[in-house]
Amino acid sequence: MTGSAASAERGARPTDRPGSQDDLRRLARAGLAGASERAPARAHFRALGIDPARLDGPIVGVVSTWTETMPCNLNQRYLAEHVKAAVEAAGGVALAFTTIAVSDNQSQGTPGMRASLVSREVIADSIELMTHAHDFDALVCLVGCDKTVPGALMALARVNKPAVCLYSGPMRAGRWRGREVAIGDVWEAVGAEERGLLSRAELDELERVACPGAGTCAGHFTANTMAVALELLGIAALGDGLIPAAELTEKRAAAGRAGRLAVRLAGDGVTARRFLSRGALLNAMAGIAATGGSTNGLLHLLALAREGGVALELEELAGVGARTPVLASLAPGGRWMAEDFHRAGGTATLVRELVRGGLVDGGAPTVTGDALGDAPAGAPAPDGEVLAPVERPFAAGGALRVLRGSLAPDGAVVKLAGTERRAQRGPARVFESEEACADAVRGGAVRAGDVLVVRYEGPAGGPGMREMLSVTASVVGAGLGESVALVTDGRFSGATRGLMVGHVSPEAARGGPLAIVRDGDPVAIDADAETLELELPAAEIAARLADWRPPALPYADGVFGRYRALVSSASEGAVLRVPPP
Repeated sequence: MTGSAASAERGARPTDRPGSQDDLRRLARAGLAGASERAPARAHFRALGIDPARLDGPIVGVVSTWTETMPCNLNQRYLAEHVKAAVEAAGGVALAFTTIAVSDNQSQGTPGMRASLVSREVIADSIELMTHAHDFDALVCLVGCDKTVPGALMALARVNKPAVCLYSGPMRAGRWRGREVAIGDVWEAVGAEERGLLSRAELDELERVACPGAGTCAGHFTANTMAVALELLGIAALGDGLIPAAELTEKRAAAGRAGRLAVRLAGDGVTARRFLSRGALLNAMAGIAATGGSTNGLLHLLALAREGGVALELEELAGVGARTPVLASLAPGGRWMAEDFHRAGGTATLVRELVRGGLVDGGAPTVTGDALGDAPAGAPAPDGEVLAPVERPFAAGGALRVLRGSLAPDGAVVKLAGTERRAQRGPARVFESEEACADAVRGGAVRAGDVLVVRYEGPAGGPGMREMLSVTASVVGAGLGESVALVTDGRFSGATRGLMVGHVSPEAARGGPLAIVRDGDPVAIDADAETLELELPAAEIAARLADWRPPALPYADGVFGRYRALVSSASEGAVLRVPPP
């Protein structure tokens, strides 16, 4: 709480207290211009080189998720400087700060991956706290790697300030043996090398060229999935996010637009929840489905709905996914990379086709002031290779499906882009952790027809709901991608392909049926019927559940212990619940 607000609260009598925290903030802001009790605050602004006379204009927080732990967000310091310059030129005061970001790729297949989903909450909390503490009039959120996009959006849903998001942009694809490659190819090559299908020299050669510079993953994995979602929500300028990070001139111009928009939105009083409504979230889901996007998109949209007080359920998102055709052929399910998508018209062309097909609400608002359906007026027509017209999609609806049944009473999620299979029935091979399953795959102990079951990797069980890319990539690299399925209460990377079922709810650590599966039990996955069944008599399942006792799990204390105690089910977005009084 700012100085004059605190003194006003301490000195107020019950009969003359301001009516709300907003009243207190208005008093504190008014005092910045010259009230004596705000002299200490003005002294610090002077130390920053900011003339207090300028503080009667909008103060814009410029938050970046810059870090040197990954290439994904590496350009954000550069972008932040250009956002700040645009804010200043438009008459505002820009105050920059950073929050954390966890590299999913660096932590993939290690205990560090447990921090990934937890970081989403920390990002949201830190932005919320900074906005509350410094009372920004507006925010520009520079986002990139996977959890930074939903983390920023969750914070914006809480604080409901005028805001614009700008995505840092994908990296260029690598080139290897005449084709485009991305980090997902490296993961799958690891699996191939483990089984003798690729030499170590070939793996090393691919490693050196797969990631040529700054930017998010080049394929349509979780980060780029969420970049599309940003623009379908309307909280980012259409087309700016997927400008590749290496295209400095265009990206610099996008940063300038974001800064100017934030000042304008602050003046107009247009706040973030205008772009985070139920209709906007359904539009975002259509964009995710139409690009064959990551299953993580479902998790993050549910979390965003919970934070914004929007009534939205998993089945409703799944319904949008079921009726939305796949209009973009993007890796890993398709052929092309994010930079190809951008050159072919990107989200602007995609939105125009979705509006034309009646698959999104073209009247939804955007931060630029245009209706969503009007924004892509000058976009090119679909080229038929990267982007398809809505009449001739690359695949019919249903790339993302929600399954239910005796093994997932509260739901599970599967992505069908990138696999020909729609169903599998086979014996369970049960593993108590990702590492145990990965060792079995790498050691050649997994056979065609197996249904791998990895449990105690859910939001609470992990804790942190690790992605299983090290396992799924090894399965594909070993040549088992079309004969082995995987079922887990953990998550999958957007780079995952194959018949892989995640987000099984309730999770094993909280007594879900996944906890009582035994080796050899028949498990049946049917994406068309939208079922996930443990094919045992109901009485047998009930008896096993009655005998189950929770195992000892790691990370009882600290941030992970608190997360385990408070996190909700994946079917509710894995958000943190406020404990009852």
